[in-house]
Amino acid sequence: MVQNILVSVAWPYANGPRHIGHVAGFGVPSDIFARYHRLAGNRVLMVSGTDEHGTPITVQADKEGVTPKTLVDRYNGIITEDLMKLGLSYDLFTRTTTLNHSVITQDLFKTLFEKGYIIKKYMMGAFSARTGHTLPDRFLEGTCPHCAFEEARGDQCDNCGKQLDPEELINPRSKVDGEPPVFRESEHFFLDLSAFVDPLRRWINDQEHWRSNVRRFSLNLLEDLQPRAITRDLEWGITIPLPEYEDRSDKKIYVWFDAVTGYLSASVEWADYVGQPDAWREWWQNPEARHYYFMGKDNIVFHSVIWPSMLIGYGNGLPGSLGTGEGEPLGIPFDVVSSEFLTMEGRKFSSSRGVVIYVKDFLDRYDPDALRFYLTIAGPESQDTDFTWAEFVRRNNDELVATWGNLVNRVMSMTNKAFGKVPPNDKLQPADRETIEKVELAFGSIGDLIEKCSFKAALAECLLTADLVNRYLNDTEPWQLVKTDMERAGAVLYTALQCIDNLKVLLAPFLPFSCQRLHQMLGYQGSLSGELRFDEHQEKNGDSHRVLTGDYHKRVGTWRPTALPPGQALQDPQPLFKKLDDSVVTEELARMETRVAE
Repeated sequence: MVQNILVSVAWPYANGPRHIGHVAGFGVPSDIFARYHRLAGNRVLMVSGTDEHGTPITVQADKEGVTPKTLVDRYNGIITEDLMKLGLSYDLFTRTTTLNHSVITQDLFKTLFEKGYIIKKYMMGAFSARTGHTLPDRFLEGTCPHCAFEEARGDQCDNCGKQLDPEELINPRSKVDGEPPVFRESEHFFLDLSAFVDPLRRWINDQEHWRSNVRRFSLNLLEDLQPRAITRDLEWGITIPLPEYEDRSDKKIYVWFDAVTGYLSASVEWADYVGQPDAWREWWQNPEARHYYFMGKDNIVFHSVIWPSMLIGYGNGLPGSLGTGEGEPLGIPFDVVSSEFLTMEGRKFSSSRGVVIYVKDFLDRYDPDALRFYLTIAGPESQDTDFTWAEFVRRNNDELVATWGNLVNRVMSMTNKAFGKVPPNDKLQPADRETIEKVELAFGSIGDLIEKCSFKAALAECLLTADLVNRYLNDTEPWQLVKTDMERAGAVLYTALQCIDNLKVLLAPFLPFSCQRLHQMLGYQGSLSGELRFDEHQEKNGDSHRVLTGDYHKRVGTWRPTALPPGQALQDPQPLFKKLDDSVVTEELARMETRVAE
């Protein structure tokens, strides 16, 4: 049965270029999942965009001496180019500074306010002693009052998981300039999360398919759930949709409230973009649809507690209920797919300290599939992992090149030289058919693993399947057969080609660029998974903005065994991947140390 799958991808913040630690959490896993489900015939809607409001934007704009709008326009362009080059197949990648997003965020705010889920309270706000501007919670650091962790943030302690208010920190300091903040009392609007504790607990307890760390962390958050401020004293953001605030420029809806609303607003924008204004409802108001959210573990609270509370409050119910309030019922997450943290050479990623490699810089020197491979097979799927250049080179050479790349190259080279086309398949022996059948069975096992978001295990299964074909070649020795028995050599090489053709599909969600090249080398036409592109979307007020989207409906690939036609012409084989020299390690470490020294 065809399913509607919503792939909601955490919104990268537009205050700078993204590094490989970011895309390890939100980017590559979500794309693997979306590409697989499209190949499997499901209706996928993959949405996100750049997160462009909030005080981190104003802080960076001040630092660079530009307006917030100028800043987010520039970084939106950089980020979208990076994501396209990495092959992230969004149906719509937009931004939060659109009219559509503002209207939907204001509707959500107003509805929750009218239902009593948003309340007014006073709070102590943190301001920079140097500039007088509001300091964002995540730009404050200090000692956690609960567990004494010395690098707790102003909104949350990553050590014990407790939600925090900035004034609770012991010895707080600004991460911008290291100075203590100035605290002032100010009236703000709060989302009354305490009203949702019981329905959230029942719901989370039922999500036995979640990753265990996400489920435990989320349940722990409910133990002391307090109202959370959703407005701030700043000029850059979405206007509070109440009469007494419409003309005020000093208070805005805060970024985390409007950012999570982006999953809904981007879906609505996509429907308008494709000329079917109500199409978003097929995902958001269909009780059979499944919603998957992808992010790093520092964003779990927003996706397993805060956003579900907003959705429940808006529609007065859980998925499948009719709802009784003015807001319409909306689906809540089926799975919150959170990755752990990626560090770099034993150190935490830090742009300011030079411990970083940006996606653009990486892709300027290395292939996107090499990065996608590493972040999947050795990334932080279920535990914190460390990126090292030595391990990147080893994995690339010993696994990607040696196991898969060399299999393709030697089979294609032998076949081209001996036959110039796909050999006949009418003389296959039982061992040949058994090998093909074993590869075909992998569609089921690998598909099951991807559906469970076990991407590392799925890719490892692909490599084991490729190794099975390598062993078959070693046993049959077609390089000897072409000298003595061309009929048998043809049967063996057909078997190997058919296995490679199937592996091409199995690996397509992970390695889309190289699998497309192999698709063409095998003599096929068309795009295996569909193609990404940029387009302009014009809003109702006449403004337009660039979106990243794709023509995925034009794909020719499907998640099922292929049937390679005998006699099909083959293209000249080209290596799928580059073997990396050990000097890469020395060169990249030297680059990093230069950045650190600067």
